[in-house]
Amino acid sequence: MGYCSRSQAAPLIRAGRATLNGQIVRDPESSARLPQDRIEVDGSPPNKQPAIYLIMNKPRGVVTTASDEKGRETVYDLLEPGLPWVGPVGRLDKASEGLLLLTNDSEWAAKVTEPASHLDKKYHVQIDCVADDNLLARITRGCAAEGNLVEGSFLERDSSEHLRVKGARLLRHGDKNSWLEITLDEGKNRQIRHLLGAQDVRVLRLVRVSIGPVELGDLKKGSVRRLTVDEKKAIDRALRAP
Repeated sequence: MGYCSRSQAAPLIRAGRATLNGQIVRDPESSARLPQDRIEVDGSPPNKQPAIYLIMNKPRGVVTTASDEKGRETVYDLLEPGLPWVGPVGRLDKASEGLLLLTNDSEWAAKVTEPASHLDKKYHVQIDCVADDNLLARITRGCAAEGNLVEGSFLERDSSEHLRVKGARLLRHGDKNSWLEITLDEGKNRQIRHLLGAQDVRVLRLVRVSIGPVELGDLKKGSVRRLTVDEKKAIDRALRAP
């Protein structure tokens, strides 16, 4: 409904401030059928906000959360005051930068991020070696990444998961490093970093440059603008494509 984020909603519901058809429900996982069911917060229905779709060029070092216990700058510090609540569509970790979508249309956001959509996301990645055809083939083919292979892995210690990319090509290189363009059609936590780490390759910079048909373009670092009507329609068409 665009009232608040999931993380903000959970304690609100557990505190008994939300009712479903007149009954207090304290389980945030309880289902509701909209628009048939009536939801109220503190005795009043939350106002349905008009849908907002934003594109941000997230700088490195900024975290993708509403608040940070360590006091670090968040993407919300970059938004103009007075905006209705919006949430990030997927995430970029603190060290990553580039294109980030934000919206209060949570149903649309779920479609963009769900694996079944296979919406291509392109990244420009600087690595600490000169890439050759063998490396590009290995990361495209993929590998099993063990949970304890890379510090901070999203996998359990005794589990493994096959990581791969949809495509990879060399953009340019110097004497000691190179830039790759990597395309994903699925998203796992720190997927590119883990996959390259499994090849003993360190990521120096990681910039997301496009999501589906929408490109970062010349949007300045730290800047935010609304998606154009044509950009929103282009993403919707890509989501409907077989």
